[in-house]
Amino acid sequence: MWEILGAAGIDPAPRRAGPSWRQFLTAQAHAIIVCDFLVVETLLLKRLDVLVFIEHGTRRLHLVG
Repeated sequence: MWEILGAAGIDPAPRRAGPSWRQFLTAQAHAIIVCDFLVVETLLLKRLDVLVFIEHGTRRLHLVG
């Protein structure tokens, strides 16, 4: 990709003035929600499907069916 853009005379985009990735995540932590899907096997060999939502700012877990 670099060679194609260089051959076309297109320079790389300049660094944008703004917050770093770490600053952005810190500022938006209250609004970030992560989800994960997992399978739990019980002792009676039953399979439970679990959907988990995690609030990044408060680190609260919300379990869904």
